Amino acid sequence: MDSESRAAAGLLAALSRAAEILAGLRHPFVRSRPFSCFVPPSGVRTGADFVLPDGREVRFEVSLTVSGDAFHVAGGITAEGEPLLELPRRSLPNVHDALAVLDDYAGDVTAPADRMLDGLLDEIV
Repeated sequence: MDSESRAAAGLLAALSRAAEILAGLRHPFVRSRPFSCFVPPSGVRTGADFVLPDGREVRFEVSLTVSGDAFHVAGGITAEGEPLLELPRRSLPNVHDALAVLDDYAGDVTAPADRMLDGLLDEIV
């Protein structure tokens, strides 16, 4: 396998890991739905949407896009489009570095999930 093929395989593996981590988010009192979608012209976004009992939607997501000579990684948590956690967008020239940041961001977005959802539920009652 040549280096470009190894890089492509690494990209698919990293995206699968991020999707699996975010799809695994659960909360006993909040419905969730995992998602993965393409971001035109060359990117992907993956995460999980939660719908609180009052109808508000909370999104946990990471994304990887390519433009010019760089890979761009972002991640965050939003409630009704308002940021609760916004990780800085990182632009990296190397696919391996971008994949390492994507892995880190998937963990950074999922780590506070229970606390964030519990806090939002407390606001309802």
